[in-house]
Amino acid sequence: MPPVDRARVEAAVHELLLAIGEDPTRPGIERTPQRVAESYVEFFHGVSEDPLVHLADCVPLGAADDGGETTSDAVIVRDLAFRSMCEHHLLPFTGVAHVAYLPHERVIGLGRIPLVIDTLAARPQLQERLAEEIADALDAGLEPRGVLVVLDAAQQCVSTRGPRQVASSTVTIASRGELTEPAARSEIMALIGARRD
Repeated sequence: MPPVDRARVEAAVHELLLAIGEDPTRPGIERTPQRVAESYVEFFHGVSEDPLVHLADCVPLGAADDGGETTSDAVIVRDLAFRSMCEHHLLPFTGVAHVAYLPHERVIGLGRIPLVIDTLAARPQLQERLAEEIADALDAGLEPRGVLVVLDAAQQCVSTRGPRQVASSTVTIASRGELTEPAARSEIMALIGARRD
């Protein structure tokens, strides 16, 4: 897909301002169409990106940079901040992602996991689908024994309109492989929730 078309976004925002009874030339909002177009480039860059490119340089398990042995029963990365845009109202939802995987033959640099999340979140999304897509990407890119993704986010379509539940958050979970088993999933969930002093 092509990247965000700034000119079309600007034209659409201009029309939207007219549609709500605003004057698009009024001081203070005369640059709003350009500002929205710039923000949409950032919000929706993932529409034209493949998250698997971030997992292309996996390394074989046991091939550490220092020449030592690298093994792990589980890799858990907690509290990865993310933001996305609800596809129903084009309002943001923000939160944290917790990701775990059980390496099989390959591992990835830990900084690659937030890149996968960011790419998939930078699309019109549903939180439930986002968790599934992150799990699918990690499963396809790493071929691990198991994957678990937990998203905890505040939805602005819930907090700023309709029910206006400002303190609510939504938790979604997606799992693959061995981490679909209740005992294994419970152990990882406990580690994700463990206090850090």
